[in-house]
Amino acid sequence: MENGQDAVIVVGVDGSEQSVRALRWAARLAPELGAGIKAVGAWENPPEYVGFARFKDDHFDELARKRVDDALQEAFGGDLPAGLSTVVEFGHPPRVLIHHSEGATMLVVGRRGHGGFRGLLMGSVSSACVAHAPCPVLVLPEVAGDAERPG
Repeated sequence: MENGQDAVIVVGVDGSEQSVRALRWAARLAPELGAGIKAVGAWENPPEYVGFARFKDDHFDELARKRVDDALQEAFGGDLPAGLSTVVEFGHPPRVLIHHSEGATMLVVGRRGHGGFRGLLMGSVSSACVAHAPCPVLVLPEVAGDAERPG
C-alpha cells in the first residue's frame, strides 16, 4: 500500500453504531498506514418519494450531515484524529462510497447500518462495496447490542 500524504482510509458513516465503530477502527489503522481518514455520508430521497417532486423544506442533506457529525462526536468526542475530512453528498450510498474509495488505501464499513433488510447476512451497502470497491474493504461484524440500539 502507498503511504504518504495522499493515503486515505474512507469510512462509510450513516450514524449507526456500526459506522461509529468503523470510524474508531479507521482511527486505529490510519497511523499504521500513514493515512488520513475521510468520513463519507450519503443520502438519497426516501423510497416513498420516488415519483414525487422534492419539497423545499425536506432538508435530508442537513439530516445526513447531522448524522455524520453526531457519529464523529460519539466516536472521538472533541479529540478528532489528525487528517480527518468529511464529505456528505446526495447519491446511492454504495455508489458514493465506491466513488470516494478510488485511490484510497482502504474502505471501512459496518456489516449493517440503517438499512431495512434485517435478513441479509451482510448489508446491501457493505455487499456492494466488497463487490465493487477498487481498494481493500474492511467490513466490521455486528456485535452484541448493535441490533437492539434504536436507529
